[in-house]
Amino acid sequence: MLENYRECMKNKKRIVVKIGSSSLQHKETGDLDYIKMDVLVRELCNLRNQGKEIVLVTSGAIAVGKRAVHIKANDNPIAVKQACSAIGQARLMMTYQKLFSEYNQVTAQVLMTRNTIMDDLSRFNAHNTFSELLNLGVIPIVNENDTVSTSEIEIGDNDTLSAIVASLVDADLLILLSDIDGLYTDNPRVNPDAKFISVVETITNEIMEMGKASTGSSVGTGGMNTKLIAAKIATNAGADMIIANSEDVKIIHRIIDGKEIGTLFLAHKNEDFYLQDFLDSLHN
Repeated sequence: MLENYRECMKNKKRIVVKIGSSSLQHKETGDLDYIKMDVLVRELCNLRNQGKEIVLVTSGAIAVGKRAVHIKANDNPIAVKQACSAIGQARLMMTYQKLFSEYNQVTAQVLMTRNTIMDDLSRFNAHNTFSELLNLGVIPIVNENDTVSTSEIEIGDNDTLSAIVASLVDADLLILLSDIDGLYTDNPRVNPDAKFISVVETITNEIMEMGKASTGSSVGTGGMNTKLIAAKIATNAGADMIIANSEDVKIIHRIIDGKEIGTLFLAHKNEDFYLQDFLDSLHN
């Protein structure tokens, strides 16, 4: 049965890929890892060449901006984070556009705020924009608009945003690339007896509890908890979701080829799932 689940990855048509801040930078310096970014871009362009529709959700704007103005501290006021985001977003997008242009691929920048999701008209307009971009063969590059927002910076390294985007564009698959292999029964960094979970058929309360004690890297803000929240949103919207390790970005095409990589969360489309109520519940 597991093989059948993985085999279905080959048939995915509309795919959202999210990559985190820690996956885009050299651990030693904090500077962008151009080789890894180039491989990421090549993987996505190759999927486009197969006729698949791709959306990239990328973190890293704040980290890139902080590096540019030589801010090393992690605990910064919101205004500093917003300023760094304004600097870093331009630099990050410039790098992506240069890399994508090498493969003759057109991209578009889409910056989203909480209001984009919560307001019915904004959500409708965003859906139409994404649909038209994908129809044109463009790869939208999405980030939170940290420059003008405050709540977005606290969401969790774009994990939640990527699931919302997957819901918004009616994606078949969401791939979360991070610095972990997938879901374990406990934090593997602390507990050597933690067991890896290859497939999650239903996201139960027990599964959600597995993310509560996890920790992310010092660069990103999203631990396993935010990834499980993303899985809840994506699967209820009708998209399968996979958490996989970004150490080797070439795993993207291996995932699509049906290889058993990462943790696969199976879609259970739920027409009664109301995104706004779910997001509000997270803050209560």
